[in-house]
Amino acid sequence: MKKQVIIYFILLLIGANTHLLYTNEEVQANEPMVIPDEAIRLRILANSDDDEDQHVKRLIRDRVNAEITKWVQELTSVEEARNVIRGNLDNIEMIAQQVLDEEQVNQSVTVDFGKVSFPTKLYGQFLYPAGEYEAILISLGEAKGANWWCVLFPPLCFLDFSNGEAVQEPMPIDEEKEEKSEELQQQEVEVKFFLVEWFSKLFS
Repeated sequence: MKKQVIIYFILLLIGANTHLLYTNEEVQANEPMVIPDEAIRLRILANSDDDEDQHVKRLIRDRVNAEITKWVQELTSVEEARNVIRGNLDNIEMIAQQVLDEEQVNQSVTVDFGKVSFPTKLYGQFLYPAGEYEAILISLGEAKGANWWCVLFPPLCFLDFSNGEAVQEPMPIDEEKEEKSEELQQQEVEVKFFLVEWFSKLFS
């Protein structure tokens, strides 16, 4: 009877240690993303919070972000990024206007580049304080709707800081999942081997 009680408690300890191991891995995988001091952001203000206005905002977000990413992806300094962006403000406005025309939305669009006011945002466990930050500001219509923002340079626009959620980066993740699955399988094999060896010694 004593042996059964001892075995039961040991199995509980092994299970607890295994759970802690996997929990620690998840915490490390979700470490906060720190925005560099010298960063250029993109902020888009929708005309209103109506579904149609928010839909148009997201379309413009995707189109503008895809284009700007091409411009800055090979750059290594924030000064280079500033020069490229300043030289393409008219193109950014043109892209936004094209989306409005395609969606048959009669709204004005303005594009500015400079110090822009940002609200406080909690992203995961990391707090991004409110303040004035260097950014491209796209204002649609009355610009009274919910805003969206990300970091253009260095390119962090696969993170949607406005919603406080990670937006899936367009890159293959099957290899990462496969590698993690193999690690978990290996850990399970090691635990099972330990149990077999321990029971063999206990009852020998």
